Amino acid sequence: MLESTHTKITPAEFDRLFESVKNWEKWGKGDVMGTLNYITPEKIRVAAGLVKCGRSVSMSIPINTTAGPDNPKPAIYYMANTHDIDIGSGELRFATDFLGMQFHGDCHTHIDALCHIAYKGKLYNGVPASSVSVLGADKMDITSYAAGIVGRGVMIDAARFRGVKWLEPGEVVTTEEIEKIEKSVGVRLGEGDIMVFRTGHHRRRLELGSWDPGYTGEGRAGLDPYTAQFMHDRKIAAFLPDGDGELVPSYVEGIQYPLHPLQIAAMGMLCADSLQLEELARVCEEEQRWEFMVVIAPLRLPRGTGSPFNPIAVF
Repeated sequence: MLESTHTKITPAEFDRLFESVKNWEKWGKGDVMGTLNYITPEKIRVAAGLVKCGRSVSMSIPINTTAGPDNPKPAIYYMANTHDIDIGSGELRFATDFLGMQFHGDCHTHIDALCHIAYKGKLYNGVPASSVSVLGADKMDITSYAAGIVGRGVMIDAARFRGVKWLEPGEVVTTEEIEKIEKSVGVRLGEGDIMVFRTGHHRRRLELGSWDPGYTGEGRAGLDPYTAQFMHDRKIAAFLPDGDGELVPSYVEGIQYPLHPLQIAAMGMLCADSLQLEELARVCEEEQRWEFMVVIAPLRLPRGTGSPFNPIAVF
């Protein structure tokens, strides 16, 4: 297994890592589900068995309509009709709304479809990046996940483990630390599991205000790129972080966001971005449980490169 040296990673070393975690044609040339193939009907049945008290928790950020350094393209929301408008139907009234959003980014909870990330001109399974045009994706769009995803979620709470409110921008979480977090709460990520990863990113935003988490700003806490090897070896099915999992600035020379191509383009992993895990962290403490059932239901958007969604944890 390739392991981190905690130093800069050269492009050649990154390519070796990419090749070591690649799942292309593992489930056939036409596969569009990637690591979700690890979630079998039996895995879903086991996940449902984790529901003991019926307590459910949202992991979604409220739709954000306020511009900021981490939200340069806020959602557009307005009322289209209100109850004071006579629509010619007597005393009957309807209230309706409009919502428009570019959901990829740092302030909208969303799923990335497998067509979202290309590396060296290729999507997952070797599909040409040219299959995505101004009309959308010809292959592996978000409707591949239209039936929804249900599985066992495991909370990897790095902020809790370190005894801090949040990790500061630029702080890194390694495979070794993930394994220590597992042992500290008595859980272990395994085949078909959904890794829920918390750095306290959203709590930092709530308490200190928004900041630019990209390369023009302060950056963000995230995972060492070699944790992709850990996820590949453990056969993780999906990844739900409270940021996007990326360490900014990156360890990889010439690649600013290396985790996404490793997870999505190489492994075919379902990845989400920009969750809020503060409510979930509190419930995990109250229930003294760091495993739970997760329900994921993206919008059925033909040709879409992703979707906003409201992931739910159920205890």
